[in-house]
Amino acid sequence: MTLPRVFVTRLIPAAGLDLVTAACQAEVWPDELPPSRQALLERVRGVDGLLCLLTDRIDAEVMDAAGPQLKVISNHAVGVDNIDVAAATARRIPVGNTPGILTDATADMAFALLLAAGRRIVEGTREVRSGGWKTWGPSYLLGADFAGATLGIVGFGRIGRAVARRAAGFGMRILYYDPASAAPEPGLDATPVDLDTLLRESDFVSIHTPLNEQTRHLVNADFLAKMKPTAVLVNTSRGAVVDQEALYQALKSRRIFAAGLDVTDPEPPPLDSPLLELDNLTIVPHIASATWRTRSQMARMAAENLLAGLRGERLPNCVNPEVYS
Repeated sequence: MTLPRVFVTRLIPAAGLDLVTAACQAEVWPDELPPSRQALLERVRGVDGLLCLLTDRIDAEVMDAAGPQLKVISNHAVGVDNIDVAAATARRIPVGNTPGILTDATADMAFALLLAAGRRIVEGTREVRSGGWKTWGPSYLLGADFAGATLGIVGFGRIGRAVARRAAGFGMRILYYDPASAAPEPGLDATPVDLDTLLRESDFVSIHTPLNEQTRHLVNADFLAKMKPTAVLVNTSRGAVVDQEALYQALKSRRIFAAGLDVTDPEPPPLDSPLLELDNLTIVPHIASATWRTRSQMARMAAENLLAGLRGERLPNCVNPEVYS
């Protein structure tokens, strides 16, 4: 029996990769960096399935380069902004993703960034290592209080709700804004408000929206101008949700107190980016889901979506289920 041909655009954890290589004739891109555009177009030719990452732009050109036999595209991520889902749907190709499994890890990272930025953890570490710390001082490296503070959550899906549950443990007042009009979660004391109210009243603002045309540069100069000067902004969604020039200006001028980013646009930021000069900005390299268990389970889910599509079965997690109608 001839095994289906697939291309995997990067080495993924063995929990998923072993499933793929056991059932498929798989070519796996071995490098740390993703394949170039030309390499991607070459490697997909004639494949039956594609397992890709958020760093791969999968558009109509890639799908047509693969050919009409392409049965499934499986994304090793929750967000699918790197995939032209409409183009896949037009070609009757199901697109899979990995929802749910990274909720807690990402919520942990969002709260870690809230704490790190609000309490100046990285700045304090730098002071110790550079010799800047001379003695205890009553006004040295003062930061934000969490108990009794107000957390505003923009986007109240799985991850936003998980952040709210963590905030409840800190005794925080929780506001949320969700253009999809998400219903309150039973047992969670969180209040829906409009965006202007959230920005005006929040001491901390955490972003949890998908990236689309409505949310691109949602965090812009106007958004930041409505925040408190003592407020902390955190983004663990997608880098392009934040206008980074506007964020730089707001942080540089102390229009807001601090920010924490797990994601940037582009990734990584260039080493000469003025953002990297700021003491009141904490940046980590898109590692919100980077735990052993989470990444292994993501790989398994991505593999299961891929294999189901190759068998002609419904994907366990499909973002365009209309292809089955």
